[in-house]
Amino acid sequence: MSLSEELQKLKEFKCDSRCVLSVYLNTNPADPEQQNGAWKIHLKNGLKRISEYLEASQDEKEIKAYKKLKEKVTKEIENNQNDLNKGVVIFASLDPELWSVHYVQVQVKTSFHWEDHPVVEEMEYMLKAYPEAGIILTSFGDVRILDTAMGFVNDEKTYEFDSGLEVWKEQQSVRSSLQRGSGGGQGDGLDDRLRENLERFYKELGVTVEKMRKERDWKELYVVGEAELANSFAKTLRTKPNNCIYKNLNNVESKKVLHQVFEK
Repeated sequence: MSLSEELQKLKEFKCDSRCVLSVYLNTNPADPEQQNGAWKIHLKNGLKRISEYLEASQDEKEIKAYKKLKEKVTKEIENNQNDLNKGVVIFASLDPELWSVHYVQVQVKTSFHWEDHPVVEEMEYMLKAYPEAGIILTSFGDVRILDTAMGFVNDEKTYEFDSGLEVWKEQQSVRSSLQRGSGGGQGDGLDDRLRENLERFYKELGVTVEKMRKERDWKELYVVGEAELANSFAKTLRTKPNNCIYKNLNNVESKKVLHQVFEK
């Protein structure tokens, strides 16, 4: 299920009374206000304020349900504290059951809500700013395809050009940026025949990208690379990409690629 589809289901979710805990937590280690794990204090205080409010209401059913959700949410975040990104978004309910957790790479404004529905406005804003998108990084040597949403790389595929066999093959494991050869430099030694083959294989990969666009519900598509290569690949696509970015980012770490593509 894509994030857009999940968001739509969250918007349709509703209880007869208050039963949904919505948590937005800023865990960005680069944020000065989050130094020394300050998010732990914000999490504790935010959940405590709702507890105090419910205690005052003396609604035992709500108090019992909230207590269980509070413990579940706290445990979820603490168990993953070594792998936190910029923020955490959680929507949780016991009856009807709901458990939706998102660790995101975009800025999150901390807030806590106890309502009869998930409070999704902030998540809608984040998804609008950083939508489900495919990023295609072109070079003579290989093509990287990033599947992204809300500033996070969900999946990455690399198709490498074997000039000897004159075929493309998908790499079984993604090489780190330190292991990658320079994509731009490889083109200098290609003769006209291999350049023609490169264009043909771009067309084949264009079909793969169009299929991924449909399967992964990409709302946007970006082609990145040196101008000649980016334009050549863009021409293979049935749908015009949102933008061609003329930068050689093929050796750049994935999350840094996102900053380059979505920089505001």
